[in-house]
Amino acid sequence: MALAGLIVAAIGFSTTYVLPIARSSFSAPWYVHVHGAACLGWLLLVIVQSQHVLAGRTPLHRNLGKAALPLAVTLWAAGIATGHWASARDLPSQGAAAKTAFLGTMTGLTLFLIIVGAAIAWRKRPDWHKRMILLATIHVLWPAFFRLRHLLPDVPRPEIWLAVVVAYSPILVAAIRDRRRYGKVHPVWLFIAPALVAEQSIEFAYFDSAPWRRLGQAAFDLFS
Repeated sequence: MALAGLIVAAIGFSTTYVLPIARSSFSAPWYVHVHGAACLGWLLLVIVQSQHVLAGRTPLHRNLGKAALPLAVTLWAAGIATGHWASARDLPSQGAAAKTAFLGTMTGLTLFLIIVGAAIAWRKRPDWHKRMILLATIHVLWPAFFRLRHLLPDVPRPEIWLAVVVAYSPILVAAIRDRRRYGKVHPVWLFIAPALVAEQSIEFAYFDSAPWRRLGQAAFDLFS
């Protein structure tokens, strides 16, 4: 799952980040690059940690796992700074929508951090721990899926089909895998994951509403 996420991130951000950097046409504050590095680091950490478990290197897995929370906090903080910078950049062309987008960035990253915190708290319960880590990884990848719209311009309503339906479809894959292997679906996929998808869907549904715009304005001003 993490390897697939790494591939999606590389493709999704290729047109807006990777290729512009390679062409020396991308200019952004330092924290934008910190956010990108933290996202890459998180995906690599999940891949490596999964391999350690499969190989039975549990002590190494636990020691390396100490980096998870600092990395997640860095991803969260740099991501919020990046979101605010992007909103300010897009204000002339998008108006109030740029500020509501920043609110979505804040809530999305904060949910990621909460899920990671819960996963760490449940580290002595492997069945919960690994699924919460996977859920956090699935959740933090939706911006990469959304950016696939640049490569798939014919997809209608990409904020729904790419950023919600496709982005969170790995949850269904994980639930089916649980059912086939264990004969039942774990509570993470039955209750926590659907609640997360519902929250994200509500955000998209009310994105252009007056209350959400006021909240976006307040959030943007808070960090200005």
